[in-house]
Amino acid sequence: MADSRQGAAPAGSAEAHGHPARDSVRLAVVIGALGVVFGDIGTSPIYTLGTVFNPGDPHPVPVSTQNVYGVVSLVFWSVMIIVTVTYVLLAMRADNDGEGGIMALITLLRRWSSQRGRRTAAILAALGIFGASLFFGDSMITPAISVLSAVEGLKVVEPSLDSAVVPVTAVIIVILFLVQRRGTAAVGRVFGPVMIAWFTAIGACGVKGIAEHPGILRALSPTYALGFLFGHFGTAFFALAAVVLAVTGAEALYADMGHFGRRAITRGWLFLVFPACVLSYLGQGALILGDPKNISSPFFLLVPDWGRWPMILLATAATVIASQAVITGAYSVTSQAAQLGYLPRLRIAHTSESTIGQIYVPWINWLLMVSVLTLVFAFRSSAALAFAFGMAVTGTITITTLLFFYVARAKWGTPKWLLGIGAGVLLLVDLLFVAANLTKLVHGAWLPLLIGLTAFTVMTTWQRGRSIVTAERARHEGPLPAFINDLRSGAEPTRTVPGTAVFLNRGKETAPLALRANVEHNHVRHEQVVILSIETEPVPRVPADRRLLVDSLGFADDGIVHVTARYGYMETPDVPATLAMLEPADTEGPLDLDRASYFLSKIELRRGKARTMAPWRKRLFIATSYITADAAEYFGLPGDRTVIMGSHIEV
Repeated sequence: MADSRQGAAPAGSAEAHGHPARDSVRLAVVIGALGVVFGDIGTSPIYTLGTVFNPGDPHPVPVSTQNVYGVVSLVFWSVMIIVTVTYVLLAMRADNDGEGGIMALITLLRRWSSQRGRRTAAILAALGIFGASLFFGDSMITPAISVLSAVEGLKVVEPSLDSAVVPVTAVIIVILFLVQRRGTAAVGRVFGPVMIAWFTAIGACGVKGIAEHPGILRALSPTYALGFLFGHFGTAFFALAAVVLAVTGAEALYADMGHFGRRAITRGWLFLVFPACVLSYLGQGALILGDPKNISSPFFLLVPDWGRWPMILLATAATVIASQAVITGAYSVTSQAAQLGYLPRLRIAHTSESTIGQIYVPWINWLLMVSVLTLVFAFRSSAALAFAFGMAVTGTITITTLLFFYVARAKWGTPKWLLGIGAGVLLLVDLLFVAANLTKLVHGAWLPLLIGLTAFTVMTTWQRGRSIVTAERARHEGPLPAFINDLRSGAEPTRTVPGTAVFLNRGKETAPLALRANVEHNHVRHEQVVILSIETEPVPRVPADRRLLVDSLGFADDGIVHVTARYGYMETPDVPATLAMLEPADTEGPLDLDRASYFLSKIELRRGKARTMAPWRKRLFIATSYITADAAEYFGLPGDRTVIMGSHIEV
């Protein structure tokens, strides 16, 4: 896989001489990126201009030559500033060991908070969590608006099929979510070629429209965008709420950087996706100039009559790919949030043996499916959903921009005056879009805000409740060194039984509840005792040579050791496989892992009287705990050799 962080190839290497095999690998990575990364932003031309000039908009943009030039110019420069400059040229340079996205920025902020500006970093991290929360709204709206917009092509070809749009959309969405459990590995091989065909087709249609009205090329000049924005601010300001649809999916470029590398995504964007989208927007603008009636569906009307059915099929495939990308993105955000302690541990299935990032989260899958179907039946058209879509996008973009400039200062020491200029310009653009979308609050923009606030409340409540439970649990467990000293001194009379016992614990400061209960109530301990702690580091993946850390806990002859297993936030722990990496010398004797017993301490939460959290947050925390995945399954423990011992803790 091409990786922008690799150094220059040495002289005489295949890369230095442009070896065909290496070039084909690079091309394969770019094609793969085209099939996954650009699905959302690449289907924006279907509905963007139609939404801007939608006569049903509460603040419609009148169709006139001047307005068409202004809108097309605004679209072009919005894509240029937000996608090309903010994301491709700037944000994608701030990576966390190759991984991108808003969750990666949050981990960087958490890492640096102990070094500088702890309070500022904490506030920005909270903003980042809200941005991640807005992404869940995006994950619900994108499949609905994308598939609806493609299927709406049916009524352009045959108006009598208008009533079939919603049912057909619902069937496609149900099928899409039903096949998620199979993973995207097999389908992914055809994603790239489909999207290449898509971008080629929309670019060719755009050229056709431009050829009929070449004057539309003048819209590439920023003077038209600025003239429209400042000369007709009232109209242009409200138009921004729809113009922002052209940049939906920009976050995907950043979030999927870890899978394809910055170089592959940059090349795909600059050499195919960006030119194709711009040609489509220019062609649609030319079509509207030719006949204002074409605002009803400028994208499909730009296609020749003979090509509309194939374009509908291609658009449907492209929007399914766009939906697939954002659904798997929701899986990744959920997994990372759980690893960082903002969500409970959920059951995660890896769907590819070769690609770690391809995962399936059943609970999130069914939640998304129900949510997307609800949106389809409630809004019934892509134009109605567009009002809701922009709010989620602008919020996430603004927060990402803000976090990036903090990273730029903390990581690279960028001069404050330069940051001030760059941040001032980009944040002004972002905040203009946010303000414009707030005007659509009562028309649907409230929806992603509600989803985002709900997700934010759940995540922050879980983080707070988890810290309370951790402190209370530590009090119940007691210090581990004192417990081991009691065992050695005979203060706790026990009988040693043969075999290996593995106790999962949060760290080595406290004694596992299950181990304490075994000694105090059953008066037995195993010959080999491994106290295992799982640590999630603020990096995507931990190399094998840093996976394990063994501590004899002060005594090298008692058969009790503490093992720390480190994982990245994008990895799923496999305890038996990890313990198999240990040498007998590390564990004060060989471990019998084939017959080892695994002990888990299960906590039953109860709402207490202490004023640790508001009563409603206590109820929410306890309710959220019910969706926690089975720990034995999550850690890969053998079910027939796992013992669960419980206790009660008040929140």
